[in-house]
Amino acid sequence: MINYNEALKLVLKNVTPIGRQKIKLENSAGYVLAEDIKTKFNIPLFDNSSVDGFGVKVSDIEDSSSGLPVKLNLIGTVRAGDSAKVLVTSGTTVKILTGAIIPDSVEAVVMKEFCTEELNKVYIKKPAKKWENIRRQGEEFCKSSKVISEGKRITPPVIGLLATLGCKSFYVYKKPKVSIIVTGSELVKPGKKLLPGKIYESNSYSLIACLKEIGIENVSIFFAKDEKKIITKRVKKAISTSDVVITVGGVSVGDYDFVKEILDKLGIKTYFTKVAIKPAKPNYFGTCIKKKKKKIVFGLPGNPVSSLISYHQLIKPALLKMMGQINISPFQAKAQLGSDLKKQTSRLEFVRGIAEQKNGDLLVEPTKGQGSHMLGGIASANCLIHFPKEKDLIHKGENVDIELISWN
Repeated sequence: MINYNEALKLVLKNVTPIGRQKIKLENSAGYVLAEDIKTKFNIPLFDNSSVDGFGVKVSDIEDSSSGLPVKLNLIGTVRAGDSAKVLVTSGTTVKILTGAIIPDSVEAVVMKEFCTEELNKVYIKKPAKKWENIRRQGEEFCKSSKVISEGKRITPPVIGLLATLGCKSFYVYKKPKVSIIVTGSELVKPGKKLLPGKIYESNSYSLIACLKEIGIENVSIFFAKDEKKIITKRVKKAISTSDVVITVGGVSVGDYDFVKEILDKLGIKTYFTKVAIKPAKPNYFGTCIKKKKKKIVFGLPGNPVSSLISYHQLIKPALLKMMGQINISPFQAKAQLGSDLKKQTSRLEFVRGIAEQKNGDLLVEPTKGQGSHMLGGIASANCLIHFPKEKDLIHKGENVDIELISWN
């Protein structure tokens, strides 16, 4: 049995991005850039107005005020998309709308709210500094500068920026194909009648949702009773068709826990089978090469909470790395514990908690239902409290390490 940090290090050491592909802008959400993006022109492309207002010479209005406005002759209007063929001279002004190009002769734009327009006259009620309310050419990005780095996840704002740069298509990292194999003779699909000894299967639904949240849609689901032949068949199929295989259940030491034995016989190189954490001590990780491609195999415990914790702490970082993402570490912070915590195990425990700000302090309270079968506790949690293996008691009011739970 190895500790959590060693397990995560082994996992990340053995996974790499699986290749690149070119993709269209409109289909890129959720992917990770596989190239740096540089701008071919200045951003903004030209000087433009940040407000609706009036373009002026600064010296014309330096003594203006609400009590003594300066009167200027209105000589035209420049709208967004218009050319700027207007010459503003002393004593004149031009109406300029938001986003419109700034004529070379304009030194500042006075907001409409500080002006009064009457026929062909404009009364300016405040002075302005040079370049006021003008977005300068290249003030955000200069031509040929790097705007977005490789490894950046493509979010809605990133898509907007790519569109602004005129990027129609670009290279991204491929997303892995994932197969989930759920084992257990006691499992019944939701909606069907429960017979004595049966329970509704939830892990496949939770894990599919987890994968969708990070942008992985190519997922195959297999179900298998606790029979060696059936599980072996499912594992062989999954390995041949997927980049990542996730088995659920059958990785502990019970009489019908066959997964580890089957993976050994199939030639999977095993790195660990137990991790010193609670929940989710039974935890498998292995790799193999099939048709010159590296396959990644995870084995999760069957208890629903254990399965989700294992995914969040070990599988999700691996998938994000395979997708090319650079920043894969969860957000961590210190919080004040709201009630005593006790434990008996000598393992790192991930206690489900609810963190919130109160009077400027970050407080955290363990959720009710910390059992590995109790989904209610993790469903209401927004963080994991790290209960160190060397401690068996943490008092109310002490500072603890927490990490925010993020499924996306």
